[in-house]
Amino acid sequence: MLSIAAALLFAQAASATPAPAPPPPCAGPEFGALDFWVGDWDVYPAANPQKLVAHSRIEKLYGGCAIRENWMPLSNPGGGSLSGYDPSTKRWHQTWIGSGGGVVQFEGGPVEGGLRLTGWWAASGPNGEDGLTRMTYLKLGGGAVRQHGEFSGDDGATWVTTFDFTYRPHVPG
Repeated sequence: MLSIAAALLFAQAASATPAPAPPPPCAGPEFGALDFWVGDWDVYPAANPQKLVAHSRIEKLYGGCAIRENWMPLSNPGGGSLSGYDPSTKRWHQTWIGSGGGVVQFEGGPVEGGLRLTGWWAASGPNGEDGLTRMTYLKLGGGAVRQHGEFSGDDGATWVTTFDFTYRPHVPG
């Protein structure tokens, strides 16, 4: 009888111990492919690395499932994006909404040293033509990030650089 009581107490104690929590749904390494871009940034064109053109705040949100950008250029109202990894397609997606109106959808994945996203963007060409925009985000030395934008008016057969930015950690003041 005593052994039955002990077994019941043991069973109750074992069932009272909570099971370990499962890992968060967006904790895998594929969700971290753009984490190097998270931060507060001062943004400079690669061609003129002393000319500040924008500030940008990049945040990891929603339990690590999304990266949100707030692009704040010095010359106009700016825009923002929301990016995330979709495990069902094994692809990254980004939605960009700028102050000029319209929405642009990008899709892509990791490349050596970073992440590349491509999408169709109206009037994004060097002469205002419609076509593909390809953005490559690369981690640089010194904590900096490069965002290299290219345009293709021939469905990706050829590409021309349309923007090339270096993001450096923001220095207050």
